[in-house]
Amino acid sequence: MRSWPPPSLPGLPGSAGPVTVHDTASGGPVRLRPGPVAGLYVCGITPYDATHLGHAATYVTFDLLGRLLRDAGHEVAYVQNVTDVDDPLFERAERDGIDWRDLGAREIELFREDMAALRVIPPDHFDGVVESIEVIAEDVAALLASGAAYRLPVEDGPGHDVYLDLAQRPTFGDVSHWTREEMLSVYAERGGDPDRPGKRDVLDPLLWRAERPGEPSWDLAGLGPGRPGWHIECTAISRDRLGIPFDVQGGGTDLVFPHHEMSATQGEALTGDPVFARAYVHQAMVGYEGHKMSKSRGNLVLVSRLRASGVDPMAVRLLLLAQRHRVDWEYTDALLEEAERRLDLWQRAVHAPAGAPGLPVVEAVRDALRDDLDSPSALAAVDTWAYATCSTEGGDPSSPALVRDTVDALLGIALRPNAA
Repeated sequence: MRSWPPPSLPGLPGSAGPVTVHDTASGGPVRLRPGPVAGLYVCGITPYDATHLGHAATYVTFDLLGRLLRDAGHEVAYVQNVTDVDDPLFERAERDGIDWRDLGAREIELFREDMAALRVIPPDHFDGVVESIEVIAEDVAALLASGAAYRLPVEDGPGHDVYLDLAQRPTFGDVSHWTREEMLSVYAERGGDPDRPGKRDVLDPLLWRAERPGEPSWDLAGLGPGRPGWHIECTAISRDRLGIPFDVQGGGTDLVFPHHEMSATQGEALTGDPVFARAYVHQAMVGYEGHKMSKSRGNLVLVSRLRASGVDPMAVRLLLLAQRHRVDWEYTDALLEEAERRLDLWQRAVHAPAGAPGLPVVEAVRDALRDDLDSPSALAAVDTWAYATCSTEGGDPSSPALVRDTVDALLGIALRPNAA
Protein backbone atom coordinates (compact mmCIF):
# COMPACT_ATOMS: atom_id res chain seq x y z
CA MET A 1 0.00 0.00 0.00
CA ARG A 2 1.28 3.47 -0.86
CA SER A 3 2.19 5.64 2.13
CA TRP A 4 2.92 9.37 1.73
CA PRO A 5 5.89 11.53 0.71
CA PRO A 6 8.66 11.77 3.32
CA PRO A 7 9.78 15.13 4.69
CA SER A 8 13.42 16.04 4.27
CA LEU A 9 15.63 15.77 7.36
CA PRO A 10 18.44 18.31 7.80
CA GLY A 11 21.69 17.08 9.26
CA LEU A 12 22.85 18.21 12.70
CA PRO A 13 26.26 18.36 14.33
CA GLY A 14 26.95 15.41 16.62
CA SER A 15 24.40 12.70 17.32
CA ALA A 16 22.00 11.53 20.01
CA GLY A 17 23.10 8.89 22.47
CA PRO A 18 21.12 5.84 23.60
CA VAL A 19 17.36 6.27 23.98
CA THR A 20 15.47 5.24 27.13
CA VAL A 21 11.73 4.57 27.01
CA HIS A 22 9.12 3.41 29.49
CA ASP A 23 8.34 -0.21 28.70
CA THR A 24 4.78 -1.30 29.48
CA ALA A 25 5.73 -4.97 29.81
CA SER A 26 8.42 -4.45 32.45
CA GLY A 27 6.76 -1.42 34.00
CA GLY A 28 9.95 0.59 34.01
CA PRO A 29 12.60 2.29 31.89
CA VAL A 30 14.35 0.30 29.18
CA ARG A 31 17.35 1.48 27.21
CA LEU A 32 16.88 0.63 23.57
CA ARG A 33 19.79 -1.33 22.11
CA PRO A 34 19.00 -1.77 18.43
CA GLY A 35 21.58 -2.92 15.95
CA PRO A 36 22.33 -0.93 12.82
CA VAL A 37 18.63 -1.20 11.93
CA ALA A 38 15.97 -0.49 14.56
CA GLY A 39 12.69 -2.33 14.02
CA LEU A 40 9.59 -0.27 14.87
CA TYR A 41 6.02 -1.53 14.49
CA VAL A 42 3.14 0.83 15.21
CA CYS A 43 -0.47 -0.28 14.98
CA GLY A 44 -2.37 1.68 12.37
CA ILE A 45 -5.89 2.87 11.70
CA THR A 46 -9.15 1.13 10.95
CA PRO A 47 -10.19 3.37 8.04
CA TYR A 48 -13.86 4.05 8.66
CA ASP A 49 -13.52 7.69 9.77
CA ALA A 50 -11.05 10.57 9.68
CA THR A 51 -7.89 11.10 11.74
CA HIS A 52 -8.59 12.69 15.12
CA LEU A 53 -6.09 14.15 17.58
CA GLY A 54 -5.85 10.87 19.48
CA HIS A 55 -4.60 9.13 16.35
CA ALA A 56 -2.31 12.03 15.52
CA ALA A 57 -0.79 12.01 19.02
CA THR A 58 0.20 8.36 18.57
CA TYR A 59 1.83 8.80 15.19
CA VAL A 60 3.62 12.00 16.18
CA THR A 61 4.99 10.28 19.30
CA PHE A 62 6.46 7.42 17.30
CA ASP A 63 7.66 9.83 14.65
CA LEU A 64 9.70 11.46 17.43
CA LEU A 65 11.16 8.09 18.34
CA GLY A 66 12.05 7.35 14.74
CA ARG A 67 13.69 10.76 14.31
CA LEU A 68 15.73 10.29 17.46
CA LEU A 69 16.89 6.80 16.47
CA ARG A 70 17.96 8.13 13.08
CA ASP A 71 19.82 10.98 14.76
CA ALA A 72 21.61 8.38 16.89
CA GLY A 73 22.92 6.74 13.73
CA HIS A 74 20.46 3.89 13.23
CA GLU A 75 18.47 3.05 10.19
CA VAL A 76 14.81 2.61 11.09
CA ALA A 77 12.67 -0.15 9.61
CA TYR A 78 9.21 1.23 10.33
CA VAL A 79 6.10 -0.86 9.73
CA GLN A 80 2.50 0.28 10.15
CA ASN A 81 -0.58 -1.77 9.36
CA VAL A 82 -4.01 -0.68 8.17
CA THR A 83 -6.98 -2.72 9.40
CA ASP A 84 -8.91 -2.49 6.16
CA VAL A 85 -10.90 -5.65 6.89
CA ASP A 86 -12.88 -5.30 10.12
CA ASP A 87 -16.41 -5.12 11.50
CA PRO A 88 -16.50 -1.33 12.18
CA LEU A 89 -15.53 -0.67 8.56
CA PHE A 90 -18.27 -2.96 7.24
CA GLU A 91 -20.87 -1.48 9.59
CA ARG A 92 -20.05 2.11 8.66
CA ALA A 93 -20.06 1.26 4.95
CA GLU A 94 -23.48 -0.37 5.25
CA ARG A 95 -24.81 2.58 7.23
CA ASP A 96 -23.60 5.06 4.62
CA GLY A 97 -24.53 2.97 1.59
CA ILE A 98 -20.97 2.74 0.27
CA ASP A 99 -18.78 -0.21 -0.64
CA TRP A 100 -16.44 -1.01 2.26
CA ARG A 101 -13.44 -0.92 -0.07
CA ASP A 102 -14.34 2.56 -1.31
CA LEU A 103 -14.87 3.81 2.24
CA GLY A 104 -11.51 2.41 3.29
CA ALA A 105 -9.71 3.91 0.31
CA ARG A 106 -11.25 7.34 0.99
CA GLU A 107 -10.27 7.41 4.66
CA ILE A 108 -6.79 6.02 4.03
CA GLU A 109 -6.17 8.83 1.55
CA LEU A 110 -7.33 11.41 4.09
CA PHE A 111 -5.02 9.81 6.68
CA ARG A 112 -2.11 10.13 4.24
CA GLU A 113 -2.88 13.80 3.76
CA ASP A 114 -3.06 14.42 7.52
CA MET A 115 0.21 12.61 8.19
CA ALA A 116 2.02 14.45 5.42
CA ALA A 117 0.71 17.79 6.73
CA LEU A 118 1.98 16.91 10.22
CA ARG A 119 5.37 15.97 8.72
CA VAL A 120 5.25 12.41 10.05
CA ILE A 121 7.92 10.28 8.40
CA PRO A 122 6.05 7.56 6.51
CA PRO A 123 6.49 3.86 7.31
CA ASP A 124 8.75 1.82 5.09
CA HIS A 125 5.92 -0.70 4.89
CA PHE A 126 2.33 0.53 5.07
CA ASP A 127 0.46 -2.76 4.89
CA GLY A 128 -3.26 -3.38 4.75
CA VAL A 129 -4.92 -6.66 5.63
CA VAL A 130 -6.16 -7.19 2.07
CA GLU A 131 -2.66 -7.08 0.60
CA SER A 132 -1.26 -9.16 3.49
CA ILE A 133 -3.97 -11.80 3.47
CA GLU A 134 -1.78 -14.66 2.22
CA VAL A 135 0.89 -14.06 4.88
CA ILE A 136 -1.78 -13.92 7.59
CA ALA A 137 -3.52 -17.09 6.37
CA GLU A 138 -0.23 -18.98 6.25
CA ASP A 139 0.48 -18.09 9.87
CA VAL A 140 -2.99 -19.21 10.95
CA ALA A 141 -2.48 -22.49 9.11
CA ALA A 142 0.90 -22.92 10.83
CA LEU A 143 -0.70 -22.43 14.25
CA LEU A 144 -3.30 -25.06 13.41
CA ALA A 145 -0.68 -27.49 12.15
CA SER A 146 1.36 -27.14 15.34
CA GLY A 147 -1.65 -27.74 17.57
CA ALA A 148 -1.49 -24.24 19.02
CA ALA A 149 -4.88 -23.39 17.52
CA TYR A 150 -8.19 -25.23 17.14
CA ARG A 151 -11.20 -25.19 14.85
CA LEU A 152 -14.70 -24.46 16.07
CA PRO A 153 -17.72 -25.24 13.85
CA VAL A 154 -19.90 -22.30 12.92
CA GLU A 155 -23.39 -22.55 14.34
CA ASP A 156 -26.14 -22.54 11.69
CA GLY A 157 -23.67 -22.37 8.84
CA PRO A 158 -20.76 -24.05 7.05
CA GLY A 159 -17.12 -23.72 7.92
CA HIS A 160 -15.02 -23.38 11.04
CA ASP A 161 -13.69 -20.45 13.01
CA VAL A 162 -10.12 -20.81 14.25
CA TYR A 163 -8.96 -19.80 17.74
CA LEU A 164 -5.63 -19.75 19.56
CA ASP A 165 -5.57 -22.06 22.58
CA LEU A 166 -4.35 -19.75 25.36
CA ALA A 167 -4.09 -22.62 27.84
CA GLN A 168 -0.92 -23.70 26.00
CA ARG A 169 0.70 -20.28 26.12
CA PRO A 170 2.78 -19.59 29.25
CA THR A 171 3.69 -16.06 28.13
CA PHE A 172 0.06 -14.88 28.01
CA GLY A 173 -0.21 -11.89 30.32
CA ASP A 174 3.45 -10.88 30.13
CA VAL A 175 2.70 -7.63 28.27
CA SER A 176 -0.21 -6.20 30.27
CA HIS A 177 0.14 -8.07 33.58
CA TRP A 178 -3.60 -7.67 33.95
CA THR A 179 -5.66 -9.98 36.11
CA ARG A 180 -8.19 -12.23 34.44
CA GLU A 181 -10.97 -10.09 35.89
CA GLU A 182 -9.45 -6.95 34.36
CA MET A 183 -9.16 -8.69 31.01
CA LEU A 184 -12.76 -9.87 31.05
CA SER A 185 -14.03 -6.42 32.00
CA VAL A 186 -12.95 -4.93 28.62
CA TYR A 187 -12.61 -7.91 26.29
CA ALA A 188 -16.00 -7.64 24.61
CA GLU A 189 -15.90 -3.88 24.08
CA ARG A 190 -12.38 -4.12 22.61
CA GLY A 191 -13.23 -6.56 19.86
CA GLY A 192 -13.29 -9.88 21.72
CA ASP A 193 -16.05 -12.50 21.56
CA PRO A 194 -16.24 -14.01 25.06
CA ASP A 195 -19.79 -15.27 24.50
CA ARG A 196 -18.90 -17.44 21.48
CA PRO A 197 -20.16 -20.93 22.38
CA GLY A 198 -17.64 -23.75 22.32
CA LYS A 199 -14.43 -21.81 22.92
CA ARG A 200 -11.99 -23.59 25.20
CA ASP A 201 -11.44 -20.34 27.07
CA VAL A 202 -13.58 -17.25 26.73
CA LEU A 203 -10.43 -15.16 26.15
CA ASP A 204 -9.09 -17.30 23.28
CA PRO A 205 -8.51 -14.87 20.38
CA LEU A 206 -10.06 -15.35 16.96
CA LEU A 207 -7.51 -16.13 14.26
CA TRP A 208 -9.77 -16.84 11.30
CA ARG A 209 -13.49 -16.10 10.98
CA ALA A 210 -15.36 -18.41 8.63
CA GLU A 211 -17.38 -16.77 5.91
CA ARG A 212 -20.69 -15.21 6.96
CA PRO A 213 -23.36 -13.85 4.62
CA GLY A 214 -22.56 -10.38 3.34
CA GLU A 215 -18.92 -10.42 4.52
CA PRO A 216 -15.81 -10.56 2.32
CA SER A 217 -13.86 -13.79 2.45
CA TRP A 218 -10.75 -15.48 1.10
CA ASP A 219 -10.16 -19.21 0.64
CA LEU A 220 -6.50 -19.68 1.53
CA ALA A 221 -4.06 -22.10 3.17
CA GLY A 222 -6.69 -24.79 3.65
CA LEU A 223 -8.59 -22.68 6.18
CA GLY A 224 -11.82 -22.53 4.22
CA PRO A 225 -13.48 -19.30 3.07
CA GLY A 226 -13.13 -16.58 5.71
CA ARG A 227 -11.15 -13.59 6.91
CA PRO A 228 -8.58 -12.90 9.62
CA GLY A 229 -9.26 -11.95 13.20
CA TRP A 230 -7.90 -8.63 14.36
CA HIS A 231 -4.83 -9.51 16.42
CA ILE A 232 -3.27 -12.01 14.02
CA GLU A 233 -2.82 -9.36 11.32
CA CYS A 234 -0.23 -7.48 13.38
CA THR A 235 1.53 -10.68 14.46
CA ALA A 236 1.83 -11.84 10.87
CA ILE A 237 2.79 -8.50 9.32
CA SER A 238 5.43 -7.75 11.95
CA ARG A 239 6.89 -11.27 11.68
CA ASP A 240 7.00 -11.01 7.90
CA ARG A 241 8.42 -7.49 7.70
CA LEU A 242 10.67 -7.24 10.77
CA GLY A 243 11.15 -10.71 12.18
CA ILE A 244 10.54 -11.63 15.80
CA PRO A 245 11.73 -10.19 18.11
CA PHE A 246 11.89 -6.58 16.96
CA ASP A 247 12.80 -3.47 18.93
CA VAL A 248 9.62 -1.48 19.66
CA GLN A 249 5.90 -2.25 19.52
CA GLY A 250 3.90 0.97 19.62
CA GLY A 251 0.32 2.14 19.85
CA GLY A 252 -2.22 3.68 22.17
CA THR A 253 -2.74 2.51 25.74
CA ASP A 254 -6.11 1.08 24.71
CA LEU A 255 -4.16 -1.53 22.71
CA VAL A 256 -2.20 -2.93 25.68
CA PHE A 257 -5.00 -5.46 26.18
CA PRO A 258 -6.17 -7.31 24.27
CA HIS A 259 -4.41 -6.34 21.06
CA HIS A 260 -0.76 -6.20 22.03
CA GLU A 261 -1.13 -8.98 24.57
CA MET A 262 -2.66 -11.29 21.96
CA SER A 263 -0.26 -10.24 19.20
CA ALA A 264 2.71 -11.12 21.39
CA THR A 265 1.21 -14.43 22.54
CA GLN A 266 0.54 -15.43 18.94
CA GLY A 267 4.10 -14.48 18.03
CA GLU A 268 5.46 -16.80 20.73
CA ALA A 269 3.19 -19.57 19.47
CA LEU A 270 4.50 -19.13 15.93
CA THR A 271 8.20 -18.82 16.66
CA GLY A 272 8.80 -20.26 20.12
CA ASP A 273 10.55 -17.03 21.10
CA PRO A 274 9.05 -15.62 24.31
CA VAL A 275 10.12 -12.11 23.31
CA PHE A 276 7.88 -10.54 20.66
CA ALA A 277 9.07 -6.93 21.06
CA ARG A 278 11.97 -5.76 23.19
CA ALA A 279 9.98 -2.76 24.38
CA TYR A 280 6.30 -1.80 24.38
CA VAL A 281 5.75 1.95 24.20
CA HIS A 282 2.24 3.35 24.54
CA GLN A 283 0.65 6.70 23.87
CA ALA A 284 -1.85 7.89 26.50
CA MET A 285 -5.43 8.74 25.61
CA VAL A 286 -6.59 12.15 24.41
CA GLY A 287 -9.91 13.38 25.75
CA TYR A 288 -12.50 15.89 24.64
CA GLU A 289 -15.70 17.05 26.31
CA GLY A 290 -15.04 14.89 29.35
CA HIS A 291 -14.46 11.57 27.58
CA LYS A 292 -11.75 9.77 25.67
CA MET A 293 -11.80 10.95 22.07
CA SER A 294 -13.28 8.08 20.06
CA LYS A 295 -15.06 7.40 16.82
CA SER A 296 -17.78 5.43 18.60
CA ARG A 297 -18.65 8.38 20.87
CA GLY A 298 -18.20 10.98 18.15
CA ASN A 299 -16.38 13.53 20.34
CA LEU A 300 -13.70 14.10 17.75
CA VAL A 301 -11.34 16.93 16.94
CA LEU A 302 -10.30 16.05 13.40
CA VAL A 303 -6.92 17.02 12.01
CA SER A 304 -8.46 17.56 8.57
CA ARG A 305 -11.06 19.97 9.95
CA LEU A 306 -8.44 21.97 11.82
CA ARG A 307 -6.42 22.22 8.63
CA ALA A 308 -9.48 23.22 6.61
CA SER A 309 -10.24 25.97 9.11
CA GLY A 310 -6.83 27.52 8.47
CA VAL A 311 -4.90 26.14 11.45
CA ASP A 312 -1.22 25.69 10.62
CA PRO A 313 -0.40 21.94 10.86
CA MET A 314 2.78 22.89 12.69
CA ALA A 315 0.65 24.42 15.44
CA VAL A 316 -1.26 21.14 15.67
CA ARG A 317 2.01 19.25 15.95
CA LEU A 318 3.27 21.65 18.63
CA LEU A 319 0.02 21.16 20.52
CA LEU A 320 0.67 17.40 20.55
CA LEU A 321 4.35 17.74 21.45
CA ALA A 322 3.46 19.94 24.44
CA GLN A 323 1.91 16.90 26.17
CA ARG A 324 3.80 14.02 27.81
CA HIS A 325 3.06 10.97 25.73
CA ARG A 326 2.37 8.75 28.76
CA VAL A 327 -0.09 11.13 30.43
CA ASP A 328 -3.78 11.34 29.50
CA TRP A 329 -4.85 14.85 28.54
CA GLU A 330 -7.89 16.70 27.26
CA TYR A 331 -8.01 18.96 24.24
CA THR A 332 -9.11 22.57 24.65
CA ASP A 333 -9.05 25.52 22.30
CA ALA A 334 -6.72 27.23 24.78
CA LEU A 335 -4.08 24.54 24.19
CA LEU A 336 -4.24 25.16 20.46
CA GLU A 337 -3.97 28.93 20.98
CA GLU A 338 -0.89 28.38 23.16
CA ALA A 339 0.65 26.25 20.41
CA GLU A 340 -0.03 28.98 17.85
CA ARG A 341 1.68 31.55 20.07
CA ARG A 342 4.67 29.25 20.48
CA LEU A 343 4.88 28.75 16.73
CA ASP A 344 4.83 32.51 16.20
CA LEU A 345 7.61 33.00 18.76
CA TRP A 346 9.80 30.36 17.15
CA GLN A 347 9.16 31.80 13.70
CA ARG A 348 10.27 35.26 14.82
CA ALA A 349 13.35 33.89 16.55
CA VAL A 350 14.68 31.86 13.63
CA HIS A 351 14.23 34.92 11.39
CA ALA A 352 16.55 36.98 13.58
CA PRO A 353 19.91 37.88 12.01
CA ALA A 354 21.68 36.38 15.04
CA GLY A 355 20.73 34.69 18.25
CA ALA A 356 21.65 33.08 21.53
CA PRO A 357 24.06 30.13 21.25
CA GLY A 358 22.49 27.29 19.28
CA LEU A 359 24.59 24.23 20.17
CA PRO A 360 23.24 24.05 23.75
CA VAL A 361 19.74 23.93 22.28
CA VAL A 362 20.64 20.97 20.08
CA GLU A 363 21.93 19.04 23.07
CA ALA A 364 19.05 20.06 25.34
CA VAL A 365 16.48 18.85 22.79
CA ARG A 366 18.36 15.59 22.29
CA ASP A 367 18.73 14.99 26.02
CA ALA A 368 15.04 15.64 26.67
CA LEU A 369 13.89 13.28 23.94
CA ARG A 370 16.34 10.57 24.94
CA ASP A 371 14.65 10.58 28.36
CA ASP A 372 11.43 8.76 27.45
CA LEU A 373 10.54 11.20 24.66
CA ASP A 374 10.15 14.17 27.00
CA SER A 375 8.89 16.54 24.33
CA PRO A 376 7.58 19.25 26.71
CA SER A 377 11.11 19.73 28.07
CA ALA A 378 12.46 19.83 24.53
CA LEU A 379 9.97 22.57 23.64
CA ALA A 380 10.89 24.50 26.78
CA ALA A 381 14.55 24.50 25.75
CA VAL A 382 13.65 26.02 22.39
CA ASP A 383 11.36 28.54 24.09
CA THR A 384 14.21 29.71 26.31
CA TRP A 385 16.43 30.21 23.28
CA ALA A 386 13.68 31.97 21.32
CA TYR A 387 12.88 34.42 24.14
CA ALA A 388 16.57 35.21 24.58
CA THR A 389 17.06 35.70 20.84
CA CYS A 390 14.02 37.94 20.45
CA SER A 391 14.82 40.10 23.46
CA THR A 392 18.49 40.90 22.75
CA GLU A 393 20.51 42.15 19.82
CA GLY A 394 23.64 40.57 18.49
CA GLY A 395 24.80 37.04 19.21
CA ASP A 396 25.77 34.17 16.96
CA PRO A 397 24.64 34.67 13.35
CA SER A 398 24.65 30.91 12.73
CA SER A 399 22.37 29.98 15.63
CA PRO A 400 18.95 30.77 14.07
CA ALA A 401 19.60 28.38 11.19
CA LEU A 402 20.97 25.73 13.55
CA VAL A 403 17.95 25.89 15.82
CA ARG A 404 15.64 25.88 12.82
CA ASP A 405 17.32 22.68 11.59
CA THR A 406 17.16 21.18 15.09
CA VAL A 407 13.43 21.61 15.53
CA ASP A 408 12.95 20.34 11.99
CA ALA A 409 15.11 17.21 12.31
CA LEU A 410 14.25 16.20 15.87
CA LEU A 411 10.79 17.66 16.53
CA GLY A 412 9.39 17.68 13.01
CA ILE A 413 8.53 21.39 13.11
CA ALA A 414 9.20 23.20 9.84
CA LEU A 415 9.74 26.91 10.38
CA ARG A 416 9.76 29.38 7.53
CA PRO A 417 13.10 31.22 7.41
CA ASN A 418 11.43 34.32 5.98
CA ALA A 419 8.69 34.66 8.62
CA ALA A 420 7.74 38.19 9.58
